[in-house]
Amino acid sequence: MAHKIAPSVLSCDFANIQRDVEMINDGNADYFHIDIMDGSFVPNISFGFPVMKAIHKHAKKPLDVHLMIDNPDQYIQEFKEAGAEILTVHYEACTHLHRTIQAIKAAGMKAGVALNPHTPIEVLENVIEEIDLALIMSVNPGFGGQKFIENAIWKVEQLSNLIHKRGSHAVIEVDGGVNADNAGALIKAGADVLVAGSFVFNSEDPNATINKLKAL
Repeated sequence: MAHKIAPSVLSCDFANIQRDVEMINDGNADYFHIDIMDGSFVPNISFGFPVMKAIHKHAKKPLDVHLMIDNPDQYIQEFKEAGAEILTVHYEACTHLHRTIQAIKAAGMKAGVALNPHTPIEVLENVIEEIDLALIMSVNPGFGGQKFIENAIWKVEQLSNLIHKRGSHAVIEVDGGVNADNAGALIKAGADVLVAGSFVFNSEDPNATINKLKAL
C-alpha cells in the first residue's frame, strides 16, 4: 500500500484551528493525527474532548487519536463518541493491554499500540495479530518539534519483520521529528503512516510539504 500522511494537529495554529483543519481537508493528507496528553504520563497537557469534538465536526478525513495518558481504559467510549476512528494507547500505560485492545475494538474503533523509544519491539509479540496499528515513537512523547531519534528506523524494520512473520495486518506508524530527511528511510524500512507536525505546519506551504512527503 502507498504510505499515508497524518498531520499532527498539535502543531497547528490554535488561533486559526478551523483554517488548518480545512487545509488538511482540502489537501492530500490521509488522517488528522490528534495527540491527547494528560500531564501525567507525559510532561505536557494538550487538549481534551471539546477541542477534539470541534475538529471532528469539520473534519472530512479520519481522526487518528494517539493517547499519551494514564488509565486510557476509562475514556475509550468517550473517544469513540468524540469521533475517533483509530485509537492508539501506549504499551507503557496499559496494565492489561490485551483487554484494552479488545475494549477499543468493541467500541467500534481500530486499535493501535504505541511504543516509547526505549521500549523493545518484542513486547508486541503477543498482541501483534490483534492490533490494527503499531506506532513507533521516534522522539520521547510529550512535546512537538523534537529531534528525530535515528534508532527508530531500525525499530520500524524489526517491527515490519515481526508483522510479516506472524501474518499480522497491522500497519506501522511513526511519530516524532519526521521530515523530508528521514521519511524516505522510514518508508524503505516498512513505515505505512508518517505523522508530521511542525515540519508541515511550520512550513511556508503546508500542503506542498504534505505532497512532498506523499511523493517519496
